[in-house]
Amino acid sequence: MDIGIVGAGITGLTAAFDLAKRGHDVTVYEARSYAGGLAAGFRDRAWNWHLEHFYHHWFASDDQLIGLIEELGARDKLFFRRPTTTLYYQGELYPLDSPVPWLEFLPFPPLHRAIRVLQFSPLSLAERLRAGLVGAYLTLIRDWRPLEHVTADQWMRRTVGERAYNVLWRPLLISKFGEEHYREVNMAWMWARLYKRTASLGYFEGGFQAFIDLMVKRVEEQGGSVRFNAHVRALRRLEGGGRASVSSGAGRPVRGGIRLSLDAGDVEHDTVIATVSPQAMLRITPELTGSYASKLRGLESMGAVALILALERNLTDGHYWINLPKGAEIPFMGLVEHTNYISADHYGGDHLVYCGDYLPPDHPYLSYDKERLLEIYLPGLMKINPAFRADWVRDTWMFTERYAQPVPKVNHSNKIPSLQTPVPGLWLATMSQVYPWDRGSNYAVEIGRRVARRVEESA
Repeated sequence: MDIGIVGAGITGLTAAFDLAKRGHDVTVYEARSYAGGLAAGFRDRAWNWHLEHFYHHWFASDDQLIGLIEELGARDKLFFRRPTTTLYYQGELYPLDSPVPWLEFLPFPPLHRAIRVLQFSPLSLAERLRAGLVGAYLTLIRDWRPLEHVTADQWMRRTVGERAYNVLWRPLLISKFGEEHYREVNMAWMWARLYKRTASLGYFEGGFQAFIDLMVKRVEEQGGSVRFNAHVRALRRLEGGGRASVSSGAGRPVRGGIRLSLDAGDVEHDTVIATVSPQAMLRITPELTGSYASKLRGLESMGAVALILALERNLTDGHYWINLPKGAEIPFMGLVEHTNYISADHYGGDHLVYCGDYLPPDHPYLSYDKERLLEIYLPGLMKINPAFRADWVRDTWMFTERYAQPVPKVNHSNKIPSLQTPVPGLWLATMSQVYPWDRGSNYAVEIGRRVARRVEESA
């Protein structure tokens, strides 16, 4: 088959790798000048490694991702460490992943985080025991389907108790989904987060961009092509359901046939896999109507903003990821001190800090410049470290994305559109379809491989 793929993120590149490896003609179209999507990175000044636009790491349970890295011949580039994850509560930092030597001997790693709740002293011993037991239960169950019939707000409030919920879980839900949606998110999403997370976190030598660039290289080695600065403006079905083959130059009947409109002119493929957001899919594919289009319109998501600071010294004493109760005191939901996980030696001695937040796609912060956002965020940094001063900042970068975090509501599995669209030859693979799992590289690989298989099976 002659296959076009819209988007050179991890989903699109995974599908391209699998299809090209099996002998298909594959062309990937990427609107930007680089590959990677939300996992892409950049490099500054004397840095030896790339840094991601948005903070990233992998879990030891990310089997799909680890398997792909092994296929790419790069397992030696993947490494795991155990940085400290922390909860900010009433002006204090409480590490949730501090070492517990005997814990490592337990056979089931997902239990570790649940047991670490017992160290969280702001809760009473009874509250900690109750929360820990609930966490352990969630890491042991396999069938998530009954959990999608109830919201996480209702389920967690009832099972862990009002106070533990308000201290531990409600701030997380508000931070991820805002006041607008946090009461609507179903419990299957919360289960998936707890079930898959590990204290051991993975990274790739050179940064995620090095992994992504390797994917591009492997696609091209298999005979595929990746075209950058190729913005697909529209997708349309070819009239008559067939076309002349672009790759061979010979006419042949096909079941599909899709025309892609780009700034440089139109191109045609037998089959097209789009890895764009649901909203973008509706915009570029006017033929999508009826129930499929209704499902796409019903998929809500949060946007994301990351303000990155290069500091002349550490902001915190060894804390990697700090969960924050977003509000008047601290105006962003998470602080990630990347160089408390990956050595500052790879970044010219810069100490790199992310201030991250999930926001509604129309939030004004997504249109601010970095100077204006830094002015808003500085008081929050001083709350975390009262000694912090603005003159510690050598440089800043700001990245935004309006489609970053899908919002899975009650009975969400009934609302997900299929990979195969009603337009013959046109497929869709996005983070909104990996449910119940949360968006991430592992599930980008999984859905990329799944759509590649389905395309072959349908031929």
